[in-house]
Amino acid sequence: MNNFHTPVLLKEVIDLLQVKNGEKYIDTTLGGGGHTFEILERGGIVLGIDLDQDAIDFAQNKFQLRKHLTLVQGNFKDIDKIAHLKGFDKVSGIIFDLGLSSHQLEDQTRGFSFQKDSPLDMRMDKNLEIKAENLVNILTKGELYELFSKLGEEYRARPIAEHIVRSRRVKPIRTTNDLSEIVQEVYKIRKNRTSAFEKQLVNKRVFQALRIAVNDELNNLRDALPKALSLLSKKGRLGVISFHSLEDRIVKKTFLEFEKSNMGSIITKKPIIPGFEEIKSNRRSKSAKLRFFEKK
Repeated sequence: MNNFHTPVLLKEVIDLLQVKNGEKYIDTTLGGGGHTFEILERGGIVLGIDLDQDAIDFAQNKFQLRKHLTLVQGNFKDIDKIAHLKGFDKVSGIIFDLGLSSHQLEDQTRGFSFQKDSPLDMRMDKNLEIKAENLVNILTKGELYELFSKLGEEYRARPIAEHIVRSRRVKPIRTTNDLSEIVQEVYKIRKNRTSAFEKQLVNKRVFQALRIAVNDELNNLRDALPKALSLLSKKGRLGVISFHSLEDRIVKKTFLEFEKSNMGSIITKKPIIPGFEEIKSNRRSKSAKLRFFEKK
């Protein structure tokens, strides 16, 4: 699966799911199918969902001879509707892996990475109308500040927003390089001596904020978690791998609310994180946090 995406915390996810032969599971973020493959290997029946048609196409090719696998291109916020249509109304486990796939980051047509010059797109679902390019060229200075400060948790949000507005008066911001150069210019204007590493982090936070906004990621997650819980059978398990603090806060808060409402119990009192060896072999795993909940 590595040529499309390397699954994070694979062993931990599979161990906590406690996959049983002949029981049903939902992989809400199929990606390269790494988690799904292991569930199938243990005799599970899987509904694989992904917003990105590329992931569905990849899985259809990889799993073409596999039984017990149903693939759907869709948004996990609609997990209840998709599950009902496909006969997965009661399942033993559900997994969310909220990270971008390696394929999405490497694909120069998608615009997810500031390290590759490409159109400023960032849509996980290519059918969406709004691209990152639209946001940076249309939003007001105040709206851009809110976006970068809240969704990117970027404390330089104000000067970045100001410089975007000034720059687009000269010419529209069309590519990832256009945006990245604006971020770098903010440092020159402010005579900031921050390291190249920190500048890279700022770019990462700016791009993260735009990606979250384009795909409405946080609202989708808030909507999906209660629906996922409702699909679980008794003792069914729900796992979520998050990659930044905004996602993790939503998962942590939601699981606590489930527990307080006597819907079940949190299995992972503290999030599980990758070990040294996994981070060494897959540097993109370093920010991952895994939380699990068991339905009563």
